[in-house]
Amino acid sequence: MLEIKRHDGPARLGNYDELKTPAVFKPGIEFKIIKDEPMPYDVPKELAKWSVNRTIENAKESKEKGIGVIHGGKYLDLRIKCAKELDKLGITTFLIANPKELMRQPWDLVDIIVNIRENINPNAALYFSFVDINFIPLLAYMGVDLFGDFSCDFYAYLNIMQTPSANYDITKYQIYDLDFEELKAYNKNTLDFVIKEIQENIKNMTLRNLVDERCCTSPEAMSALRILDKKYADFLKKYMPLY
Repeated sequence: MLEIKRHDGPARLGNYDELKTPAVFKPGIEFKIIKDEPMPYDVPKELAKWSVNRTIENAKESKEKGIGVIHGGKYLDLRIKCAKELDKLGITTFLIANPKELMRQPWDLVDIIVNIRENINPNAALYFSFVDINFIPLLAYMGVDLFGDFSCDFYAYLNIMQTPSANYDITKYQIYDLDFEELKAYNKNTLDFVIKEIQENIKNMTLRNLVDERCCTSPEAMSALRILDKKYADFLKKYMPLY
C-alpha cells in the first residue's frame, strides 16, 4: 500500500515499503507477480476477454499476496474490469500489461492509465515495467508510481544510450565509447536521475513544467499530453491546489 505524502497534479510523492515514490523497482527488491494470463496487445476482443477472466480467476485462487497484472489489450472496458476486480481482492500494486505497445498508442495510453487510476484505491500503486525514459515524467504526472529498469538493459543491448530527453544509437552518434556494461550503467544512472528529478519537481510543485519540456522530445508523448489536457481536464483539476 502506498502512503501518499504530497500531490502535484495527479502525481504522488509517497512511501512504498522502503521506497520513496515515484521509484524504480531494481534487482534485489523482492516482489511477486500473481499468476496471470499474458496476451498480446492487439488481439480480437474475445481473446483479450479470456485473458482478463483467467487473470482474475488466478488471482482469486492465489494464496499469496503480490502484484496484480491489468490485462485487456487495447480494450478500455476490459482494462477497467480487470483493474476493478483485482482491486476488490485487496491487491494494492498493479502492473499495467503491454507497456511498450501503449507508449506507441497515445489515445490508449491516456485512456487506460487515467481510467485505471480513477477506478482503483487511490493508495494503490501503479507499476509500468518497461518505459522510455523521456516518457516517465508524463506517466508520473498521470499517477504511475513505480517503474522498471528493464529498458536500460534492453537498449544497452541495442547499443542505444538513454538520456532524459532522447535515445542515441552510439554506432551513429559516437558521443561516448562505451561497452555493453558501461552503457547499461549509463542508462541506469540516467533513469535514477530522472526519478530524482521528478521527486524534486513534485516537492516544488513544478512537475508540469518538466512534463511540458520532456514531451516536446517525443511525438507520441506530446500527443498523449494533448489528449490528457483536452479529454481529462476534470481529472487534472481534481488535484490542482487552491491558493
